[in-house]
Amino acid sequence: MPHPRWVCEIAPDRVVAARSGQFRAAGFFAEPLPAGALVPSAVEPNVVQVEPVRAALRAALGRLDARGESIALLIPDPAVRVFVLPFEKFPRRADEAVPLLRWRLKKSVPFDVEETVVSWMQQPAAKSGVEVLVALARTRILRQYEELVEAAGMMPGVVLGASLAALPLLEDDRPSLLVRLAGTTLTLVIVWGERVVMYRSTEVGAEPARLAPQVLLDEVFPALAYFHDAHHAEVQQIYLAGFGPRWAEFRDALAAEVPARVLTLLSSSAVPTEAAAEARALAERSLEALVGWMANRGA
Repeated sequence: MPHPRWVCEIAPDRVVAARSGQFRAAGFFAEPLPAGALVPSAVEPNVVQVEPVRAALRAALGRLDARGESIALLIPDPAVRVFVLPFEKFPRRADEAVPLLRWRLKKSVPFDVEETVVSWMQQPAAKSGVEVLVALARTRILRQYEELVEAAGMMPGVVLGASLAALPLLEDDRPSLLVRLAGTTLTLVIVWGERVVMYRSTEVGAEPARLAPQVLLDEVFPALAYFHDAHHAEVQQIYLAGFGPRWAEFRDALAAEVPARVLTLLSSSAVPTEAAAEARALAERSLEALVGWMANRGA
């Protein structure tokens, strides 16, 4: 995967841009979006009000002084569908792999799989055969995001779902669960070793300030049960992201019900020790996707 030195996240409520390798809160430039200007969806157009989003993106990127360069673009989780698929054998050639993946997923997505961009990577299988991590998005939805960046004078070198970008912050030597809230979207990802073993993204109908802890518990318990039943092991660490000033409240609610350690995502060892204090400020601003992208680069 290419690693442009610039990164930008387009979220439902804001646009944030930074230079890769920056773990300082002052190095992230955010511009708010008006409510309803961007509505993430896997099916419908996401950018409802083009001009406010375009203006915010232009303002954030303008502060980087990076016009004309390639950039990593992180987009909302609902715009990307992610699957972990087992195969007995998997083709090496892209012209054989893409039709196979589209055929396999045609009944799993609410749109025509022929109108999608498909990306995948092989990962170690739990047993025999091959396991493939697949991400796909409708082409016209992906182009909405790319066109915004192009209009701001940049070139989208990588496009990635925000929670996928945050995964390098998980300590994957033991079974770990990421619980990330962005707007009203809750995404759960279980990582173990070099494998993503579960990915689930759902609408919970409330933002962090109004979400009841019980809603979180109702989503987390089935994920933990699935992992236990499928892998005969227990999740040992749960990382929370996107809960802002209420994160301790949700931590305590989970810690009272599950044996796993509950941590803030940006407390992981992937963040340089000298940046630990700044990481706390970044966590409060829910910037874990951008920091995860930077950690993935090894900066």
